[in-house]
Amino acid sequence: MIGLWLILILYGIIGGLSTLSMVIGIPAIVVWKIYRKIVHHIPLSC
Repeated sequence: MIGLWLILILYGIIGGLSTLSMVIGIPAIVVWKIYRKIVHHIPLSC
């Protein structure tokens, strides 16, 4: 029973970390692309 709880906690932590990385990473990429478009005139698709 304890092993099951440890597995659930471990998977919860892993899921939380992957979600956190996407929540931070995706907006950072969008902001970076907009910055490059404004400053360096590079298209958003690059």
